[in-house]
Amino acid sequence: MVDVEQWAEVRRMKRVEGLSARAISRRTGLARDTVSRLLVAEAPPRYARARAESILDPFKDWICEQLRADPKVPSQRLRELAAEIGYAGGKTIFDAYVREVRPRFLVRRTFQRTIYRPAELVQCDLWEPSQHVPVGYGQTRRGWVVTTQACWSRAFAGTLVFSKEAPDILAGLARSISRLGVRPEKLVWDRESAIAGRGKPSVPFLSFCGQMEVGWIVLDAGDAQAKGQLERQHRFLRSNFEPRRFFANHLDFQDQLDRWAEKVNGRAHRTIRGIPAERLATERQQRPLGRVTPDTDRRWVARVPQQPLIRVDRNDYSIDPVFAGRRVEVRVSQREITATVLDTGELAAKHTRIFAGFQTIIDPAHQSQLELQRKRRRQRHQVDVQQRPLSVYDALIA
Repeated sequence: MVDVEQWAEVRRMKRVEGLSARAISRRTGLARDTVSRLLVAEAPPRYARARAESILDPFKDWICEQLRADPKVPSQRLRELAAEIGYAGGKTIFDAYVREVRPRFLVRRTFQRTIYRPAELVQCDLWEPSQHVPVGYGQTRRGWVVTTQACWSRAFAGTLVFSKEAPDILAGLARSISRLGVRPEKLVWDRESAIAGRGKPSVPFLSFCGQMEVGWIVLDAGDAQAKGQLERQHRFLRSNFEPRRFFANHLDFQDQLDRWAEKVNGRAHRTIRGIPAERLATERQQRPLGRVTPDTDRRWVARVPQQPLIRVDRNDYSIDPVFAGRRVEVRVSQREITATVLDTGELAAKHTRIFAGFQTIIDPAHQSQLELQRKRRRQRHQVDVQQRPLSVYDALIA
């Protein structure tokens, strides 16, 4: 068999030296017909073994028919069905063939790179840390991070919350957007139950968007890949932020998260070929956030009981006992809890919010007022008894 070197030499003699086929045959010792065949061939000669028949050949058409009917059927199930109709081959060749032909019948979703305008969209989502967060009093609690990412600059911000209810999520969203400092045209959310559980934006979310003067986009069900930027950021949080980090409490968690986000935003981003922090500065110039403080507090009206305590998030907080029996408006934010008397507007209570559970928080002033009222009640039940001197009784006896 003629190798590649001889083929190249024959063609060189013909093209460079201008020798005839007879002269080339005489110099190389090859037959004239072989020389003519080498001169005509455009590709170098190669050895090709004749394909041997496989035990799988009779079943290939059957496998394709099964995959056409159900492209996602497992290879093991196909092999079991093939054994029932006579297949006696091995697992390796069968699975390899199924793996090779299955893509013909699967309709894969393809994606294109989206081009964004500055401050056009901000993707929003919830990310759950793998470990519970310390909240004081020797307790830990399950938490979520409201994550946001500006699509054009790729800048990231996140806020820790301890429930998936609308007031907490929206408070975290407001803080995250304020960290970015950009007023986007639209917020992109999936079908989070407190935001758009059935594809329709909830009333609290619509109120939030109205106060922020932004629009919204709710993704289709099961279409989380449409906000793939933030999904990749969540993967980076799991692989880069969480490992070997320890937190004293929830405030320490938030502080470390903020510093990590600033560090990440200052790195060069491969996709945008720039630094997110620098592009974020451009977005802030074009669409600054301004002074917008949406009202996300949880509110309700309650009557102060005789035992002046009100329960908020598994904890009892004291209220000034002077207002027992009167109605107050309770307002709960991420930082504090206040109670205001409805008819007079007086402040009945103000406490720092505790995220640990099963605690009783009593203001020292409220405790002093309780003791004062208790003392007054005891004084009302005391009767003044006249005490006469003993000389009066001596005179009566004499």
